[in-house]
Amino acid sequence: MPEPIHGRGAQSGAVPTRFGLATREVDGDWRDHVQMLDGPPVKLRTTVTEERPKSILSFNQSPDVPFDRSVNSYRGCEHGCVYCYARPTHAFHDLSPGLDFETRLFAKPDAAKLLRVALAKKGYEPRPIAMGTNTDPYQPIERHYRLTRQVLELCLEVRHPVTITTKSDRVLDDLDLLAELARERLTAVSVSVTTLDPMLSGKLEPRAASPVKRLAALEKLAAVGVPAHCSVSPVIPAITDEFMEGILERAGAAGVRSANWIPLRLPHEVAPLFREWLAVHFPERAGKVMAIVQDMRGGRDNDPRFGTRFRAQGAWADLFRTRFRLARKRAGIANDAYELDCSRFVAPEVGGQLQLF
Repeated sequence: MPEPIHGRGAQSGAVPTRFGLATREVDGDWRDHVQMLDGPPVKLRTTVTEERPKSILSFNQSPDVPFDRSVNSYRGCEHGCVYCYARPTHAFHDLSPGLDFETRLFAKPDAAKLLRVALAKKGYEPRPIAMGTNTDPYQPIERHYRLTRQVLELCLEVRHPVTITTKSDRVLDDLDLLAELARERLTAVSVSVTTLDPMLSGKLEPRAASPVKRLAALEKLAAVGVPAHCSVSPVIPAITDEFMEGILERAGAAGVRSANWIPLRLPHEVAPLFREWLAVHFPERAGKVMAIVQDMRGGRDNDPRFGTRFRAQGAWADLFRTRFRLARKRAGIANDAYELDCSRFVAPEVGGQLQLF
């Protein structure tokens, strides 16, 4: 059985093969020889590279998501959630969706300035900007860069609606801004809660906030009037599904107004990374977990089709759906609809060299 890599979700840095990149395997004898000469491997460290893109606002036409535009001020995510569907994006840069995704991070210091330019363009029509779609806007490096806060300040200035999805109680660092945005009907915050077991969370999402901290963040957000949403996601059969009812009960008690669940998704390199994680942490039930996943995904590890990729099928999916519906009702979560206000947007003024973009 492979030894776990403590503090990280992925258990390897395998290079993706779908782009034809060369792969390498470490020979066991050579590895032992190197360790005999140089000692044990140096602890894996997180690095951050600053990049200067020419744009920051991304658009999509997916029928599966409730937004058509997003801002991601970072690439990669130190939270290290092994199931993260965004991991394959690192493959486009010849980096591993495994350990590279959670250790080789990228920050975009000009994010707010670039967004200002995008919002100032003639003919721009406002609709909610989603943050947290491809990388967590409140991962640990946000405490240093404060890029998410800068974007929120701009949105408040120009009265532009913005939504946030996160697994971190660091969202409370911006509680003042979020409360003000909420009073103007310009924001809503979703916090993902996967389990109530801190030990399991430490294996599954090792550098994300603990479950109790996430639920406390939801309560504090709701207390100051920020529309707080609890996302029970992903639901991993035979690993996290047992916590569904408990999460909803605590979310309801915290004042959460809406909730949803999303079944586990395993696109591209996420599937072998997750299988590897199961082999390390839950070898005795790995077969059962993947059998249920495949039952919900039409016999495959993943269903990539629009319209069905965020949903599941079969008896197991129906069971989870029924459990969630009943638990949400018992928790008193009415799933209130909350419409953000796009009518008071005022295009920002732009000055300086960024006009050249």
